[in-house]
Amino acid sequence: MSISIKSPQEIEKMRVAGRLAGEVLDYVTPFVKVGVTTEELDKLCHDYMVDVQGCIPAPLNYTSNGSHSPYPKSICTSINHQVCHGIPGDKKLKNGDIVNLDITTIKDGFHGDTSRMFYVGEPSIQAKRLCEASYVAMWRGIRTVKPGSYLGDIGYAIQSYVEPLGYGVVREFCGHGIGRNFHEEPQVLHYGKAKTGPKLEAGMIFTIEPMINAGKAGTKQLGDGWTVVTKDHSLSAQWEHTILVTESGFEVLTLSAGSPPIPA
Repeated sequence: MSISIKSPQEIEKMRVAGRLAGEVLDYVTPFVKVGVTTEELDKLCHDYMVDVQGCIPAPLNYTSNGSHSPYPKSICTSINHQVCHGIPGDKKLKNGDIVNLDITTIKDGFHGDTSRMFYVGEPSIQAKRLCEASYVAMWRGIRTVKPGSYLGDIGYAIQSYVEPLGYGVVREFCGHGIGRNFHEEPQVLHYGKAKTGPKLEAGMIFTIEPMINAGKAGTKQLGDGWTVVTKDHSLSAQWEHTILVTESGFEVLTLSAGSPPIPA
């Protein structure tokens, strides 16, 4: 399947879907605190998406090739050593936890996809450093995006920043094209060689969402068929934005009022 170039009308709809996804994260931020369950966060986000925004939560009942059952919730909540696709449940967040909330909205048939790390109470210095480095890494990848640059430049920018810090870049999961479908071409690796892979063109839209482990890069999937954890039980952090390639560079479609400041 080839990489689709979005029309101006499609781009406008993607802007709306992306903005709404970011606004879900803004809305839920005050509720991410000690004692809340991830199930409660899921319900808050679900109700906000459906009742306030008039959106469909894309993860709910989503099926992928590798999983034996549809995804049962409306958001993904990945805590501490969980890398991605953590299923909300009755476990209460405790002081020092870090948690990734991953939101994908569908509005008028188009998807907006973003995720953010949250500190619960006071995180450890190690956890904070990992989350901050992962955020910088995502932005280093984003800043390579412009027409004529290569997909491989994104992964190279991320890998060459985080590996010298002693962190591992997850290989099994990557960013992806997005539009009318949740997952489209291309696959956006968060490691690799500069000046390799497809050339970027204006009108392409994809996610950049590096998963960075405090230890080694290895992961394993739990028996629920969805939750992915670090093999060595080290902490993991992830941030995600949906990016449009513009005529002169890039536009981040999932920025919102509550997005953390862009690193210098």
